[in-house]
Amino acid sequence: MADSLDHAPAQAKNLPQFLAMTIGAIGVVYGDIGTSPLYAFREALRPFGPGGVERAEVVGLISLMLWTLTIIVTFKYVLFLLRADNDGEGGTLSLLALLMKKAPRYTTLMFMAGILGAALFIGDAMITPALSVLSAVEGLKLVTPAFHDYVLPISVGIMVLLFAVQSRGTGAVSIFFGPITLIWFLVLGAAGVAHIGDDLAILSAFNPFNAVTFLWNAGFVGFIVLGAVFLTVTGAEALYADLGHFGRGPIQAAWFAVVFPALALNYLGQGALVLSHPEAVSDPFFLMYPNWALLPVVILATAATIIASQAVITGAFSLVRQAINLGFLPRFEICFTSETQTGQIYLPLVNNALLTGVIVLMFMFGSSESLATAYGISVTGAMVVTTVLAFEFARHQWGWSTLTATAVLLPLLVLELFFLGANLFKIHDGGYVPILIAGTLITMMWTWRKGVRLLRQKTARHDIPLSQFMAMVERKSEHAPVEVPGTAIFLTATPDTTPAVLLHNIKHNHVLHQHNVIMTIKTARVPYVPEKDRYTITKLSDRFSLLELRFGFMDNQNVSRALVRCRKEGFKFEIMSTSFYLGRRKLIADPKSGLPQWQDKLFIAMADSATDPTEYFHLPPNRVVELGEQVII
Repeated sequence: MADSLDHAPAQAKNLPQFLAMTIGAIGVVYGDIGTSPLYAFREALRPFGPGGVERAEVVGLISLMLWTLTIIVTFKYVLFLLRADNDGEGGTLSLLALLMKKAPRYTTLMFMAGILGAALFIGDAMITPALSVLSAVEGLKLVTPAFHDYVLPISVGIMVLLFAVQSRGTGAVSIFFGPITLIWFLVLGAAGVAHIGDDLAILSAFNPFNAVTFLWNAGFVGFIVLGAVFLTVTGAEALYADLGHFGRGPIQAAWFAVVFPALALNYLGQGALVLSHPEAVSDPFFLMYPNWALLPVVILATAATIIASQAVITGAFSLVRQAINLGFLPRFEICFTSETQTGQIYLPLVNNALLTGVIVLMFMFGSSESLATAYGISVTGAMVVTTVLAFEFARHQWGWSTLTATAVLLPLLVLELFFLGANLFKIHDGGYVPILIAGTLITMMWTWRKGVRLLRQKTARHDIPLSQFMAMVERKSEHAPVEVPGTAIFLTATPDTTPAVLLHNIKHNHVLHQHNVIMTIKTARVPYVPEKDRYTITKLSDRFSLLELRFGFMDNQNVSRALVRCRKEGFKFEIMSTSFYLGRRKLIADPKSGLPQWQDKLFIAMADSATDPTEYFHLPPNRVVELGEQVII
């Protein structure tokens, strides 16, 4: 099928294509981490208070930032994790799907870790746009103080417009992402180069001893500062999640050739500026630029933050689709905004939820300074989860011994736990926000999995084995159903048992079609299923066949298109004489059995919000018959 081809992991075939994909990676993959210089150093300086910051502390802070970028992003993500893929795809849920297949005995632990990472990423997708855009627009206050009261309305307006255009797709806009972000990184690097000469002592930040000395001497304040220092690596998860879109080579080339040098130079320049002009601590990023350049830089920074926001929004859409296909969430409406690229999707419900969350955060905190305190927990938490999953991946996929995997990944885990601990001290200042967001999402995914399992257990009590049913209807008796011409396709999740909708059809209509196809749809724990492995047809009798369709968790589950392929391979049926039978269940809460009452209500609400199977599986609506039943859960 075309969707698996369109979604195949990216591979550059020649140098021009490699360069194009590298520039694209600069825009999409590194848009988030590229906006960190707007606020990271400023927030790291803030805990030192009105007494000011000493020279050794400035050098130590910049050293911490450079080595955090080196260890977390370069070593962990760019050099190590980009090699830990699931058929070319990266990201928390992609790793989870692979590990649940390779190590089934850890299913519960892996599931909890995976949904925690996914929930934290979605929380990040709310906070990143709000913080980044506010930081950029606040530069207008330096252009003229008259803009002071308009920063928040302008930022909210930008967010509303950004989320409003999601339904139109990002294909046309995304071609500008790379070039604009490339210009942004060049401006970052140029500003750094222009100011490093202000005080060359900043170059000693390359010595990691200064970072260690700073932490040793700063004491508790140094530990608190770690939470702000970690802002330098926000967006690192995106480069791993976008592995399948650009491939390992372009992402690595973009980091080493453009992104890392530009970030390092800019942080060095901000540090040199503060060393030579201590009053610049209020906003070292924008104060690097002369007055005549401020407005163009603010405009460019705003464009860069919009691109960064677009990247995490798109990532959230992709992650939710993975969660739906893996059975962690109900089926939400998925709109495809491109006729050729099935990766360009839009989920209205998710889009509206993200927009609401972003606007609430903006009004709740009012400024990037306040919102920065809420940032960090979701990012560090997601990174810790990824490291834990990577440990299992290295053992089960690469065959590393426990000792080797521990020696390589334990130092990273300890470092990230220190960063997480530092961010936890910000809970009372706003850090509770990502925890609440993640907690809500985890509760929803856990409830959905638990409810679906309970629902299957309850309905299984009334199941009739398919073989037994076939034997019954083949008997010639006066109570046998009337045979009618045509083909009926019955969707079911349990192909060994008789679909309830088939039993209801015979009970109410007393008919059985000439050809009956029991169709089940399986989601494999790989991103894409090749076209040749898409389906299996098994003839059970003259009147019954079993059809199994297989999709990857990144595939577009287009059943109609798959059936067209089946016809080409010899599956005999005419679409205009074929009926698709779907069961529709009305769930009724029972406080005396099953789930607790609050979870019952949540599960039923989630089930009611699910999109119609006809739309989700792209069935021809004029050929679908739905029969309902009530189920007490």
